[in-house]
Amino acid sequence: MKKKYFLGWLTLALTLLLPFNSLRAQNYPYKIAKLKYRGGGDWYANPTALPNLIKFSNKELLTNIDPQEAVVDVASPELFRYPFVYMTGHGNVVFSREDAENLRRYLTGGGFLHIDDNYGLDPFIRREIKKVFPDADWVELPFNHPIYSQKYKFNQGLPKIHEHDGKPAQGFGLFHQGRLVVFYSYECDLGNGWEDREVHNDPEEIRQKALQMGANLLQYAFTQ
Repeated sequence: MKKKYFLGWLTLALTLLLPFNSLRAQNYPYKIAKLKYRGGGDWYANPTALPNLIKFSNKELLTNIDPQEAVVDVASPELFRYPFVYMTGHGNVVFSREDAENLRRYLTGGGFLHIDDNYGLDPFIRREIKKVFPDADWVELPFNHPIYSQKYKFNQGLPKIHEHDGKPAQGFGLFHQGRLVVFYSYECDLGNGWEDREVHNDPEEIRQKALQMGANLLQYAFTQ
């Protein structure tokens, strides 16, 4: 066999041995985003959370999400590019009329928002979400809701990641025409459990529960 043909076959053989995802590293079908909002609250909290959740989900669920999270302003038309948007923080949130209208269009058009109370967000997000859905009320999801039984089973609902006030972790939802469009994890600190281990020094068992519940959220949002 001539040398050039041998090298050609060798190159092909080595290519076939590469993981499939490495051949399409720049062609991720999904990208998810963190929501940027106004009011002074730290929308940028938990900087390692989403990248770690994406990594876990891509490995365990084969979701093939872009490893790099996006940041999207609540009023931006770019919001509609992301099937799943994550919102967190500790403090004040203010939605302008433009913000609320854009977020409502996104959610009623098929988008999904996960709001993660990072301790301190609750009174502000409950007030501001009324600008988005004035006639909708939060519903605590029962433990048999499908969001708790995707790949990973959580028979008692949300796992408790960090303790604050001795209150149980709760998962609330907002529905539009029967579809869950917003999931609100309260008294849970779910995103803290997604962060790098050294950030909070959580036991690995706790981190795994947080990541598994996060993977359930992604799977539910992508398939409902």
